[in-house]
Amino acid sequence: MHNDASGGARLTREELGAWRGLLRAQSVVLRELDAELGAAHAPSLCAFERPVVLEDAPEHRLRMSDLSHAALLRPSGVTSLVDRLQREGFVTRQRSTSVGRGHYAVLTATGARRLQKACRTHLEGVRRLFPEACSAAELRELARLWDKVVPEAAGSDAEWRRGAAMTKEQRRAGGAND
Repeated sequence: MHNDASGGARLTREELGAWRGLLRAQSVVLRELDAELGAAHAPSLCAFERPVVLEDAPEHRLRMSDLSHAALLRPSGVTSLVDRLQREGFVTRQRSTSVGRGHYAVLTATGARRLQKACRTHLEGVRRLFPEACSAAELRELARLWDKVVPEAAGSDAEWRRGAAMTKEQRRAGGAND
């Protein structure tokens, strides 16, 4: 590492390349997927990806806080997203009967049908833009590396929710394992 003008340590060439590569690859892939979905089915990638989390959840519903973790959003962001998805007919809100306060976001039948229609376009785009560019061994290595950085990052949504609930110390301990 080198020091920058403010006295802080700069990233090495390898660190900077890996970081920039991650950000740039994500940006390009997400932008292209969003454009394809919008052109073919109208929902944006954001409107598509978040209800997919509900599709895989038990009873097609998640508590708002769990949806926030699974959808990679802050609580205020998930509230705004659910408001919009509710207006578009993707989801409804259901009051929690066990806790007394709090709500579930529940995928509607209309939302499930709309997701099914958009799914083929989305999966074709994901395969074209990402996995087809890598061998099976490279994909396994990427998944291993993501899990090293954030435990369960490459796992199922249920595994991700468990990993996201880990403390920083637990993540460091898990991330240190090869």
